[in-house]
Amino acid sequence: MARKQEAPLNALNSFLPPGAYDRVMQYLLQFKVHLTITRERKSVLGDYRFAVNGKNHRISVNGNLNPYSFLITLLHELAHLVAFVRFGNRIASHGKEWKQTYGEILHQFLQLNIFPADLAREITITMQRPAAGSCAEDGLLRVLRKYDEKKDDKQLVEDIEPGSLFATDDGRVFRRGEQLRKRIRCLEVKTGKIYLFSPVYDVLPL
Repeated sequence: MARKQEAPLNALNSFLPPGAYDRVMQYLLQFKVHLTITRERKSVLGDYRFAVNGKNHRISVNGNLNPYSFLITLLHELAHLVAFVRFGNRIASHGKEWKQTYGEILHQFLQLNIFPADLAREITITMQRPAAGSCAEDGLLRVLRKYDEKKDDKQLVEDIEPGSLFATDDGRVFRRGEQLRKRIRCLEVKTGKIYLFSPVYDVLPL
């Protein structure tokens, strides 16, 4: 199975929450976006490649995301595209131009009334101060996670009791430590090294 596959536009609706398809399609067709759906990537939820040498703009989004996470990730990448078209490709990747554009796009989709109330509140907060990573805002990620299908016994690092052990997807074992301002200090049992985890990182309690 190929790692990426082009998303037939008529199949895209199955990845999106009800009511989002028509507005998404307006963007994809207007800007001639080559959209691909990928298998799960641990380090990134989506990415964008600027159009060069007559080729289309290219966006990829992980296909294992729940519909709301998929849409938010796609809008994040569309904001890169629209910001570069408006302001040129020399702007900072997550600078003020991108933040302004992302906020505008989120506002447009918020007006469609397609989000549950808890998610709409977090999106409103995100519109005011967008973060760099797709779904990087901790509050937004917590709410988005509620709409995932539960397939395992994973928990967020912040839900692990201090002093308890947990494992990451690569099999490494950590002991949960103290909460710092934005991260949680954790000790890797095998090496004794200290790592700082996002509070909303998925891990397997032991």
